[in-house]
Amino acid sequence: MQPVKIVDLFAGPGGVDVAAEKLGVPTVGIEWDSDACQTRRTAGLETVQGDVRRYGPADFPDADVLAGGPPCQTFTVAGSGAGRKALDDVLAFVERMIARDDREAIASDLAKLDDERTGLVLEPLRWILEALDVRKKPYEAIVLEQVPAVLPVWEAYERALRNEGYSVDHGLLLTEAFGVPQTRKRAVLIARRGEHDVKLPAPTHRAYRKGVPRDAGDAALEPWATMGAVIERGTPFEVISNYGTGGDPKLRGRRSSSQPSATVTGKIFRNRVVSLEGDELDRFSYSEAGRLQTFPADYPWSGRDIGQQIGNAVPPRLAVHVLSAAFGWPPPGEELFADLNRWHSLPTQAKNASDGEVLVKV
Repeated sequence: MQPVKIVDLFAGPGGVDVAAEKLGVPTVGIEWDSDACQTRRTAGLETVQGDVRRYGPADFPDADVLAGGPPCQTFTVAGSGAGRKALDDVLAFVERMIARDDREAIASDLAKLDDERTGLVLEPLRWILEALDVRKKPYEAIVLEQVPAVLPVWEAYERALRNEGYSVDHGLLLTEAFGVPQTRKRAVLIARRGEHDVKLPAPTHRAYRKGVPRDAGDAALEPWATMGAVIERGTPFEVISNYGTGGDPKLRGRRSSSQPSATVTGKIFRNRVVSLEGDELDRFSYSEAGRLQTFPADYPWSGRDIGQQIGNAVPPRLAVHVLSAAFGWPPPGEELFADLNRWHSLPTQAKNASDGEVLVKV
């Protein structure tokens, strides 16, 4: 298929959008966080600053692809069982939505949940069903991603989408298996309308295993990428995590520049960077942290809490693979990824966005 435009829900600073733009597919992202929107504006990405729940497919009539990565916090609560309860609630709502229960009643019941973020994982399904039932113009392709704990939700989505005429695949993807210099697991769902054999993208690189050399494993796959390959400091270095396993500061995680980074989180700038001799080095810059996520080196990070923006983002290199698979395109070549190393910011309208205001490239 040849996509016309992607509408990206919970778009963040632009991981999916950067990938799509490099693939030549226009995007518009909906994002409520003003700082992430400031980064998007500076990067020249078309943006709606506002709450995803206030919009629907009719507001973006040209978009024929839906993408989204809803907030995940309530599914990752440890110990108390809140995460399990949230998951059970969500799966029950999915069944009601598939059965086309009264939309107002569903919205009213969602508002009663202990944490309103729990219901946000249902927003892509609401958009999908409204495109079918109200707009009468279904999305031709769908791309969703989240933390591994959301896999049961994507499984429920898959059943719903198959009933609506989509070919679907979902599962866990390892970012380093697609050339991202970082170990990170993502739960991904892709779907395409019609009778297609949709499959998640196949790995291009070997999975990282502690103590296993880069050159070991499947010879048909490339070795995993290292931090040192994207962060050039002139000397090998080691990254020491800002927290220890189980809260024990003596068990702080360590990765050398000859390894992939550990999962990049919003606390990335708290990590220490030291030489192999133990000397303190400068902590990561915005550009360096972004490069661990495969954002272009010159990506114009803006606003506040840039660490959180970077940690929450989808790695663009992974998104290139996932989008290509969703569209039925062949795996991208290295020349595209070479182009991904540079962004070159586009001019945008010089104005602040209020809730619901559309910011477009000029």
